[in-house]
Amino acid sequence: MIDVPNRLVTAYLVTAALVGLVVGSFLNVVILRLPRMLEARWKRDCAELSGATVEAGPVFNLAYPGSHCPGCGHPIPPWANIPVLSWLLLRGRCHFCHQPISVRYPVIELAAGLGAFLCAWGFDHPLKAIGAMVLVWILIALAFIDFDHKILPDGITIPGLWLGLILNSFDTFVPLRSALWGAIAGYLFLWAVYQAFRLLTGKEGLGYGDFKLLALLGAWLGATSLVLIILVASAIGAVTGIGLILAGRHQRADPLPFGPFLAGAGIIALAFGPHLVTLWLAGLHPP
Repeated sequence: MIDVPNRLVTAYLVTAALVGLVVGSFLNVVILRLPRMLEARWKRDCAELSGATVEAGPVFNLAYPGSHCPGCGHPIPPWANIPVLSWLLLRGRCHFCHQPISVRYPVIELAAGLGAFLCAWGFDHPLKAIGAMVLVWILIALAFIDFDHKILPDGITIPGLWLGLILNSFDTFVPLRSALWGAIAGYLFLWAVYQAFRLLTGKEGLGYGDFKLLALLGAWLGATSLVLIILVASAIGAVTGIGLILAGRHQRADPLPFGPFLAGAGIIALAFGPHLVTLWLAGLHPP
């Protein structure tokens, strides 16, 4: 009888990890296709506004066409599309044309699976655990899309913000009042930074997607988490930027997307936020 609870916990954690791996496979699709879908839509909108003839292109969305090799275009059979395992068995190459398949695909799958496992392990309430998994998956997708294309799609940030407010209407992570003001303050803070930077330099240092991402994090984690998120994101971004410049892999004048750093800071705040805030407050007010 003593072993039953442990077996149930193990099954729960393993199931969460497996679900996370599958979701990670889908996140690869979202990260690859959503920016291309948005670009195609923007081109159609521009053509319609200019009065040009809009030619109907091939169907392209998150579901169609099916998974295929980016090199040879051959459809990927189900046995070659198992998260992480297929990449390992195929040694990172297409089964048909033998061209290399980016290691980023299994990395994203592993990140989503590990994130789900840790959320299931770290949050005792099922709603809180599932909500935390969803937030981690959202942040993974946004981080990689922003890294690749320097955009944070409204189709992810806006629904994600609303979902955070809905979950916190049940006090899942923070009280609704804190979530609401977190969303408001998150957006307005980066908006104010953007306006001040533009007035001082004549340049745009941030994008509106960054405002919405911080508002999303405020809606999930509350107003008190924003200071921690901004400090951590700024610190990671500064260290990364300086490191890339010193390594000769980034020019000082080139923009560096802030979304991945906000996403990483959000995950840190989700996992350790209350403990870090407590330590910070204790440092400000020592006994």
